[in-house]
Amino acid sequence: MVETAGQALIRDVDITKGAIAEFEEALIFKSLISSKPTKAREIKFWQKTTGYLTLTAPAKLSNIAPGARPFVSETSWTPVTKYSIKYMLDSPMINMEDESDSEVAVFRDNAKDVVEAIANDVDGDIWTVISENDGAGSLINEITTQAAWDAASGQDPFLDIMACKTAIRQNTKRSIRNGVLLLNAKAEQDLLVWLVSTKGSSVPNFASEKVGTGSIERFAGLQVTVSENVTTDFAMVADLKQAATYRTFKPLTTWIITEEGIGRKIRVSTNGIAILIKPKFISLLDGLT
Repeated sequence: MVETAGQALIRDVDITKGAIAEFEEALIFKSLISSKPTKAREIKFWQKTTGYLTLTAPAKLSNIAPGARPFVSETSWTPVTKYSIKYMLDSPMINMEDESDSEVAVFRDNAKDVVEAIANDVDGDIWTVISENDGAGSLINEITTQAAWDAASGQDPFLDIMACKTAIRQNTKRSIRNGVLLLNAKAEQDLLVWLVSTKGSSVPNFASEKVGTGSIERFAGLQVTVSENVTTDFAMVADLKQAATYRTFKPLTTWIITEEGIGRKIRVSTNGIAILIKPKFISLLDGLT
């Protein structure tokens, strides 16, 4: 027996409402990119592979003679087809005896664990798309660090990050409006150590603040976001609202599966995929370790 979303209660705990809230909170990358639904699993879209219209002589777009026809120019767009990804996971069976006398928090935690596992997998797949599988493609900008951020000397994270921003600006002719810096925990640690230990004397007030907070929210005009889905040795500077979008085929849905006389379990599923629209709004930084 499968209970509908409206009946999805265990000991008066609304599993559906709680699961959706936990899912949205656990997602890190998905909230950084644009998102919209799709009616089909097969998604056809156009990927912009160059950033700005340029003309080669004798073509021109200024000083056009009276009565002359304009030249024609267009950027490069590539047709792409992708298929959405289905995510699904069950919680352990909650036997009927445990359901009767266990703490309500147990059921909440079961739903939370399942939802967080799916959210982590969704974010991992988004990273694979926006990083072109850790730089295996050729569409996004790729920058190499001056030196490893955890090196004894020679590193300059600020210069590395500014080089990423410059590459975006040069290839899109646009400023970064919703800029983010994506790091994993080790890269965040190395950046903070560099700021406090190496450059602390140059920016004493800033360094003192970071000693107290132990975290960094903004750097070089970018929102700093930390996730373990960022692959070791990499970081990313991007305007992800411009660069990518997430297409949802089926929103997060929960069911309570009942086996009469035995117990119940929680099933969670969603279906969607991230697609890369304007790759040049992303710079992948390599060589952090």
